Amino acid sequence: MFIAVDFDGTIVKHKYPEIGEEIPFAIQTLRMIQSELRHHIILWTVREGDLLDEAVEYCRSRGLEFYAINQNHPESSMSDSPRKLMADMFIDDRNFGGMPDWGFIYNSLKNRPSECFTTDIFHQSEDIVPKIKKRGLFR
Repeated sequence: MFIAVDFDGTIVKHKYPEIGEEIPFAIQTLRMIQSELRHHIILWTVREGDLLDEAVEYCRSRGLEFYAINQNHPESSMSDSPRKLMADMFIDDRNFGGMPDWGFIYNSLKNRPSECFTTDIFHQSEDIVPKIKKRGLFR
């Protein structure tokens, strides 16, 4: 699979334009998804220029290399890449329902990869995913 992963709020805590602390197990899990499960990881972020270079170097220095960065294939140029990335899955803190923890993401990809594409995966077992606290419209 080709998996697009956001940087701020997903790999590191939000501190944009600075780089926040690493979210526990994010890079370790992404490396395992690459090496053990053989998926391609694409960095998909709003960062550009020096800010993008800093994010890529941050990950590289921790042993995480990306298949591609803000594009579908490594040989594409940024100018001819489509605005919409062609990925099998997106991991982003802005997902509907929020960001599950990295252990859940890894185990889902390893043990139930076909279920990762259903909308019900986060509601199948309350033992695996904690309930999302409901909030009122104006809170």
